[in-house]
Parts: sequence; structure tokens; C-alpha cells
Amino acid sequence: MDETRLNKIRFRAWRRGFREADLILGPFVDAHAATMTADQLDRLEALMDQSDHDIFGWIMGALPVPEAFDDDILARLRAFRPVGSPPADVA
Repeated sequence: MDETRLNKIRFRAWRRGFREADLILGPFVDAHAATMTADQLDRLEALMDQSDHDIFGWIMGALPVPEAFDDDILARLRAFRPVGSPPADVA
């Protein structure tokens, strides 16, 4: 795995400019990016090229997901729960 690429992805995930996106994408990338295939990393980077508000809306289910991003990466993001966060069904 290209460590330089992973570091760039980590940096982008944690410094989005929209804190809610940082708190989802950062821990997700920390937990999963190192084990992703090159194709999955390509799709993750393409997703991160989108607007933070769109990404957040897609993850939360508040916005319809464009077909181009309705894939395993977004499904994993939707299912991801950082350590210490409450289960999804807890209000």
C-alpha cells in the first residue's frame, strides 16, 4: 500500500471544513483505508471530491444518493460507528 496516498486521504478525511463530515470520514478512513483495494480507494477519493453537505446528507439518508456513489464505500460509511459512539437506533 502506498503510504503517501493513505496519508493524503487521511488528511482530506479529517480536514473537510465541515466538522460533522470530519467526524465521520476521519475515523472511517483511520479504521478502513489501509485495508481497501486500489479501486476502493479511488472511489473513496471520488466521493471525498464531492460537497461535504452532500456527503453528509447521503450518509445520513437525508439526500438521495447519485447512482455513481451508491456503492460499497457509501454502504460501509453508513454502517460505520466510531468507537465510543452510540448505536444508530439510540436517539
